[in-house]
Amino acid sequence: AITQNKRDTDLLLGVDAQGLHIYSPNSKLNPKKSFPWSGIRNISYSEKEFTIKPLEKKNDVFKFYSSQLRVNKLILQLCIGNHDLFMRRRKVDTIEVQQMKAQAKEEKARKKMERQILAREKQMREDAERAKEEMERRLFQLQDEARLANEALLRSEETADLLAEKAQIAEEEAKLLAHKAADAEQERQRLEVTAMKTKEEKRLMEQKMRESEQLAVKLVEQSERRLKEADHLKQDLTEAKDAERRAKQKLLEITKTTYPLIAAYSTPPAPP
Repeated sequence: AITQNKRDTDLLLGVDAQGLHIYSPNSKLNPKKSFPWSGIRNISYSEKEFTIKPLEKKNDVFKFYSSQLRVNKLILQLCIGNHDLFMRRRKVDTIEVQQMKAQAKEEKARKKMERQILAREKQMREDAERAKEEMERRLFQLQDEARLANEALLRSEETADLLAEKAQIAEEEAKLLAHKAADAEQERQRLEVTAMKTKEEKRLMEQKMRESEQLAVKLVEQSERRLKEADHLKQDLTEAKDAERRAKQKLLEITKTTYPLIAAYSTPPAPP
């Protein structure tokens, strides 16, 4: 505790990096008076009296008293230490120190740039590796799609050839049955013209005529059935050819997509 004069009440003194501060015992947060280090010209004490002389001569000298002499010594040591620290912070570095700081700053910036370059190169390598893996995966996928499309095309071609062969056979059988039906009809007509007058001959003739008619009807039905089968086979052949055309088109599209990837994969990457 200190007093500003021998009759005043007690005060508190604070010393920090900014300067000296005088507080009331009842208010230790807001100083009653402050003396920044930049505004103090001299600090001294004599016995228990402590004197603060401001830098501006027009300002009054501030004096206070402590109860013990050793307190003034301690206050002076605190003031000297904090004032020295204050002056060091304000002191301009020498050219050598400035150069050393500049070199240290440049070295720090250079190392930072090197780390950034290494990190960027590492990222570029990782990106290139991922791109290469993705390209390989896509290439394998397209090659597999091309293989499946080619197999589908071969199956379509085999199916089309088989259907064409069946359609041709059915058409030839239909023509043969139609020809037999015509022959049977001619035979029936001939028998009708040359029918015998006797009952037995007439009965036999009628039986042969019925058999000829039945055979003719059966042959006509078979001919029509074979013609329908031929039509169905022709329709299946048309659908098979359409499937073959679509398979060829898909294979062509896959080939157009695969060739650029193969060319890009086989070309070595440009150096960074």
